[in-house]
Amino acid sequence: MERGRARLEAPDLSEKGGLKNGEPQRSDERLFMQFFAFSGSRGAAAIGAHLREAGVSGVVYEDLNDPTGIGILTMSTRPDAFLDRVRPALVSGACASLVQKPEFTMFGRTYSLGYEPDLADALIHRPRRTVLNTEWPWAIWYPLRRSGKFAQLDEQEQRTILKEHGAIGMTFGAADYAHDIRLACHGLDREDNDFVIGLIGKELFPLSAVVQAMRKTQQTALYLDRLGPFFVGRVAWQSAL
Repeated sequence: MERGRARLEAPDLSEKGGLKNGEPQRSDERLFMQFFAFSGSRGAAAIGAHLREAGVSGVVYEDLNDPTGIGILTMSTRPDAFLDRVRPALVSGACASLVQKPEFTMFGRTYSLGYEPDLADALIHRPRRTVLNTEWPWAIWYPLRRSGKFAQLDEQEQRTILKEHGAIGMTFGAADYAHDIRLACHGLDREDNDFVIGLIGKELFPLSAVVQAMRKTQQTALYLDRLGPFFVGRVAWQSAL
């Protein structure tokens, strides 16, 4: 039995990008992001200062829909950091009295589509630049789960559907209206969601408008099983880029 197992080829878990300098790109490094929402905040600035002192990289948002609510986004290439550094910070100091809202908890990892011209930038640097851009203070964060019917489509049909969805995002991004963060959360989400989405921008209305425009796509209209809940907030503190 052991000899038979030894003959099995290990799955390739690396992220893959397009050719760069004539060579295929591969990476085993990803950026993980975790989002928590809390009520009971009396000062987002003090929470930001506490996180900075704890060496936590991320963002504190003021919750548009909760007068004492905040959202905290943290990030690291090392999953251990969320237990070793973020977890202690969120139960001490200015965070000690916060009351968690578990329905907004999200955790995911960056991933490649296979044709990125700069794989390291797509996986690590661009997502950090997006959430830490001081000119883009507004954000909407939400999870989603695709239906099983989408998984049963052949690869070409899936690409066509995703291309329609992606084209809308590209037009909003090119106009500097909305910039997206896409994280996979398969097996990482307690509600069994597939993805975490962040929409980031200068103003709130375009972020709402892109969600509205996406509702008409095949993916959203026909192949989503679950969408949300939605956290809407504005930056109160950001760590240095």
